[in-house]
Amino acid sequence: MNASPPRLFNILLTALAPISWGTTYVVATELLPSGHPLLVAALRTLPIGLVLILSLRQLPQGIWWWRMLILGGLNIGLFQALLFVAAYRLPGGVAATAGSIQPLLVVLFAWQLLGEKPSPRSILGAITGLIGVGLLVLGPEARLDSVGIVAAIASAATMGLGTVLVKRWQSPVSLMVFTAWQLTVGGFMLLPIALIVEGPFEQITGTNLLGFLYLGLIGTGLAYALWFRGISKLNATAASYLGLLSPVVATLLGYLFLQQTLTSIQLLGVVVVLSSVLLGQQTFRRSSGAD
Repeated sequence: MNASPPRLFNILLTALAPISWGTTYVVATELLPSGHPLLVAALRTLPIGLVLILSLRQLPQGIWWWRMLILGGLNIGLFQALLFVAAYRLPGGVAATAGSIQPLLVVLFAWQLLGEKPSPRSILGAITGLIGVGLLVLGPEARLDSVGIVAAIASAATMGLGTVLVKRWQSPVSLMVFTAWQLTVGGFMLLPIALIVEGPFEQITGTNLLGFLYLGLIGTGLAYALWFRGISKLNATAASYLGLLSPVVATLLGYLFLQQTLTSIQLLGVVVVLSSVLLGQQTFRRSSGAD
């Protein structure tokens, strides 16, 4: 990758976020209650957000109230809701493939909002990543559900726009405070809608609690903190390429723990996705220079 040590460290640390998100499909389908995607999304984000808010005791000021409504809605509320709708209505591979359009969307959003004109390399890298994810996770048995497909693409768009806006607005507070605000706002948006549309869970098992604990602490609190940190250190487009690691992890976990197959086509997909991620970081280096 020919990255300087500080930048390489930032890339690797940021990559931990999509790696942890890659475990969401297995956790959602194996450990969490079924039939409540919105409520699951709310309980994944709101408790950890409130704990952080109460611990840090710092609220938004001035213009940051409405900015938090936008960022919390895009990065947490809408994104989590759409993500779980897609996860419940589609096989993980189909959902991941539809969601892998995010780097291409971020390239376009960054062009419009940050003035970062896309290079041919960035477009090529994004398309390569989309193709790679398709090779990785799509198969002849893939079930296409129109609502799930729309939800997956929309989740990529909301997260992509939120990523660019985080970079544009630049957080005025510490990383954890910034993360806590967004988790809390997004969770509060989701909870009442979830209770009205889906109702409460009929029962919660110990396995469910374990799933919520993992997703709340690791897959949400820590992951989002690392993601927002990475956006501040890298550029939005470079960070978005790292999101392609999520379906790679999801596929490997399916092979290791769910007795799913791993074909030569899928292995080729892994190579293509990783090549796209590397290309994305090289594109960032050429456009912005060394850190």
